[in-house]
Amino acid sequence: MLFNRHKSELVTAEQALPGRAAPLFTLTEPHTVLGTPLTGPYPAGLETADFAMGCFWGAERKFWELDGVWTTLVGYQGGHTENPTYEEVCSGRTGHTEAVRVVYDPALVSYETLLKTFWEAHDPTQGFRQGNDQGTQYRSAAYTHTPEQAAALAASQAAFQPALTAIGLGPITTETGPAGPFYPAEPYHQQYLSDAKNPNGYCGLGGTGASCPIGVAKTDS
Repeated sequence: MLFNRHKSELVTAEQALPGRAAPLFTLTEPHTVLGTPLTGPYPAGLETADFAMGCFWGAERKFWELDGVWTTLVGYQGGHTENPTYEEVCSGRTGHTEAVRVVYDPALVSYETLLKTFWEAHDPTQGFRQGNDQGTQYRSAAYTHTPEQAAALAASQAAFQPALTAIGLGPITTETGPAGPFYPAEPYHQQYLSDAKNPNGYCGLGGTGASCPIGVAKTDS
């Protein structure tokens, strides 16, 4: 019963596992698909965005397929435990969600395009689950790095909610806020669904079929 509670309720900082001051590994291999470094410092002019939309394997693939994305990596964000392991996150006792860090060139792909991909590739109304994947680590989240990102995120959420309501879904439950610490996941999780690793691997990601009207009002005006 205690395990199930941790999977269905967010732990507090006092309840969370203690973690560790330093990571247990380093990411030395380049991106399996893009050939770029996974961790920074990144080249000047690039920007960073963080998203969580269920199991991070399929979520990462959605973003590395976009033109203008320089690199992606998966990790743990939004919780309390420092440098957690995958097993600790899956226990529900760290408070983290499975997240994707997207490093992109804003001259080639806009943050609004990333948001549209985010909203349409999963169901942001499901709370602590995504499809058959259940637990607080599968909650929807979008964490911002600039005031401009925060404003665009809020506007996109407001624009998408009527489309979800129209098909019978409830309120968006996506967790939003400034980006906190991002702890990279273990090397075997990085680009897990790439052709070089697991081209037929499990992906529980599924959208709602609703289209997010980002940019429509601006274009019409």
